[in-house]
Amino acid sequence: MLFWKLEKLDIILQQNLVSLCSCDCLKPKKLPQMSRKEIEQLIKEQFLCRIAFCGKKNPYIAPFQYVFINGELYFHFTKYGKKISLLEEGKSVSVEIEAYTQDLDKYSFVTLTGELAFVTNPEERALAIRKIVEVAQKKGLSENFLTAHGFPTEKGWNYLTPDKPILIVKLKNITEQIGLQSP
Repeated sequence: MLFWKLEKLDIILQQNLVSLCSCDCLKPKKLPQMSRKEIEQLIKEQFLCRIAFCGKKNPYIAPFQYVFINGELYFHFTKYGKKISLLEEGKSVSVEIEAYTQDLDKYSFVTLTGELAFVTNPEERALAIRKIVEVAQKKGLSENFLTAHGFPTEKGWNYLTPDKPILIVKLKNITEQIGLQSP
């Protein structure tokens, strides 16, 4: 008797599953894509991102402060850590930048895939360093964040100057750019 009831229940479940599968409620809704202008606006408004590196065995992801200058993304790297060895391998990376409201009513994110390269041009490097400081001060970032840059907090944001041995890296050869947002 129990077997018959289970068999009948299984048939009912299969019938309901078939009818549910044809229901719109199970068809995934895709997030709307952002326009090029919306992507650029998001990048301009934010200042933190995550960079995903191709590691030897596993991906490696880390947060970075960035600046957007003349359509290019610049980052400050400290001279230590896993990211330096991964950067020197020259593999592609993904950079993710996001914005959202506290309750996630509105959200958007951009993913850019490309390569990272050290900035060796002194003028370009100096411009990026000055912009990093400018954005930090404009956004009211705590001087405690200076430790993420490898500097003592008591020195203040103005301590980051082009004459310091600061590594500046930029994203180049972008092969993919995706921007999605809440409906």
